[in-house]
Amino acid sequence: MHIPPFDNANEAIIDADDTRVPLNYFNIVTLTKGQAFEYAVPGYETCVVPATGTVDVAVEGMSFNAIGNRTADVWDGEPEGVYVPSGTRALIVATSENAEVFIAGARYDKTLEPFEVRRDEIDFVQYGSDDTKTHRKIKHILGTKYHDRVGRLLVSELFTVGQGGWSGFPPHKHDTDRIPEESRHDETYNFRFRPSKGFGMQLVQREDGKVGDAYHIVDGSTIILEKGYHPCVVAPGYEMYYFTILGGLTQRSLVQYFQPDHAWQIETIPGIKDMIAKFK
Repeated sequence: MHIPPFDNANEAIIDADDTRVPLNYFNIVTLTKGQAFEYAVPGYETCVVPATGTVDVAVEGMSFNAIGNRTADVWDGEPEGVYVPSGTRALIVATSENAEVFIAGARYDKTLEPFEVRRDEIDFVQYGSDDTKTHRKIKHILGTKYHDRVGRLLVSELFTVGQGGWSGFPPHKHDTDRIPEESRHDETYNFRFRPSKGFGMQLVQREDGKVGDAYHIVDGSTIILEKGYHPCVVAPGYEMYYFTILGGLTQRSLVQYFQPDHAWQIETIPGIKDMIAKFK
């Protein structure tokens, strides 16, 4: 499903217990210098990630200061974040002139310890190629290195490399809990384009061999993926970014099931097996 960009007034875009993607939570918070935003999401662990701007984050008496370093857009520097345990209250205060902050969440009923992720702790993966039209870079904020410190939440930023090209290809899904072949993970995206007038298309194929759905995505679009194979593509002349939230039903490790008709391309796309491993 596509949610066009709108002024959400700091209210959750995907709230707790959303019937479409009940394992996800997503909010975008915009603040000016000195403004504060306080929240808690019972039953959901979350991660605070400034898209742009710098914030201080306080979590149950712990302070994480000067989080975020990007000014112009999400291409302007590396991401940083703060992990907020399930149900725990967090206070975000903008210290830059403006801040746009993503809050990503996944359902989880245990309370762990908060921690920060700095730019030099981000886990990078780059794979694909210009020849295969699959060249992209992934910046894992909550990736494999935090497997023992996070319950069900995976948070990443994905970038097309160059202008034009496919992402999430070969088509894959993760909507059925049938380990070890596939895990159930709800997924939510928020897209950005450079230049901002760019656009792309999100495909969702519900069943093999049948025509699926196509969504016209623009700067600020949110996509929620509760089921189906879901590659996306950006128009020539533009770069595409999407903030990615994955919430697992029974485990944190993501097991993708690739559409059988196209899975052979796992052997032809450079580096894709390393990408798959980083979502474990």
